[in-house]
Amino acid sequence: MTAIPDSQPTLSIRPATAADIPSIKSMIHAAYSKYIPRIGRPPAPMLTDYDALLADATQQLYVLRASPDNASAILGSIQLSTEADTTMSAAALKINSLVVDPSAQGRGYGRFLMEFAEGVARSQGCNAMTLFTNVMMWENVALYVKLGFVETGRRVEDGYERVYFRRELG
Repeated sequence: MTAIPDSQPTLSIRPATAADIPSIKSMIHAAYSKYIPRIGRPPAPMLTDYDALLADATQQLYVLRASPDNASAILGSIQLSTEADTTMSAAALKINSLVVDPSAQGRGYGRFLMEFAEGVARSQGCNAMTLFTNVMMWENVALYVKLGFVETGRRVEDGYERVYFRRELG
C-alpha cells in the first residue's frame, strides 16, 4: 500500500479518461516548458498524442487526484507500459512519463506516483522498473538515482539525448 504524504488531502490514483486529457496536457506544458531552452526543443512528453495513447491497449495512463470526485484537482499523472526485458528474460514495468503539477511539487506526490508504479509492477509480475529522461533534465537524473534507480546507458533516440535507468524489485 502506498503511503499518503503527511498532512495532504485524500489522494486517489485512477486510470485517466478522455476528460482528463486537457488537464494532463496543461500540467505537462507547465512542468516541461522550462526545459525547452536547455534541450533546444520541446521535451518528448509535450509532443505526445495523449488521445492516441489512451486508446493504445499497451499503455496505462493514470491521474493522481486530490479527491476521487473532483476532476479539477489533478495533481499528477504517470504513464506506464510493460515490456519484455530481453537482457534479463523477464518483464519490466516501464515508466514512460511522470509529471506533477508545478504548483504541487515538493509535497511527495512524485514519490507517491513512483510507489504506485512499483505496486503495479509487482502485481503484473515484473522484476524491475525502467525509465529514461533527457540528459539535460539533470534534476530528474539526480532524483532517479536517489530513488534507487541505476543508470544503464545513454543514447540518442528520436533526436533526444537520453539517460536510461533500471531499478530491481527485491
